[in-house]
Amino acid sequence: MKHETIPGFDCVAYKWKVQSEIYEKIKDMTVEEEIAYFRQAAETGPFAHLLGPEYYKNARTPTPRR
Repeated sequence: MKHETIPGFDCVAYKWKVQSEIYEKIKDMTVEEEIAYFRQAAETGPFAHLLGPEYYKNARTPTPRR
């Protein structure tokens, strides 16, 4: 499989942009709200079908930050 490049597309810049947008959404959230945000994104995102319902049923809640 040959990967094609997209002229003018800067992958690293795009990654920084997306991460900055996510940070702005979650910066004032509690740990529990962050967990809910990312779980909802995983459950409804474009790759949700790869994980399946068993993944979410058995998912652990991480220890809150201090």
